[in-house]
Amino acid sequence: QVQLVESGGGLVQTGDSLSLSCVVSGGSLSTYVMGWFRQAPGKGREFIGSISRPGGSTYVVHSLEDRFSISRVNAKNTVYLQMNSLKPEDTAVYYCAASSRGGSSPQGYDYWGQGTHVTVSS
Repeated sequence: QVQLVESGGGLVQTGDSLSLSCVVSGGSLSTYVMGWFRQAPGKGREFIGSISRPGGSTYVVHSLEDRFSISRVNAKNTVYLQMNSLKPEDTAVYYCAASSRGGSSPQGYDYWGQGTHVTVSS
């Protein structure tokens, strides 16, 4: 059974940086396309970006690509979301997810973490 566990969330101030981690167990990270999503209160789940299997590409949505980046360390079975210059509108629960196919739709992901809360104060 594949399990994903996110960590690194918390309360930060506008302009701060935060790095989220997602550890995969029960399977090899290199098998999956890994995605990051977020869900703000009262809103739907929003795709942030994804990182392909080793040798593939990384993608972050245009609106976030100047502040957010995604990386992976296969030896640690861990994927990271680096967030810089955080804004109050970045407040959300952040999720990592694993997929055999990838894409921007949550329906395309097979396994999900429990989420980690990020709150950005103004």
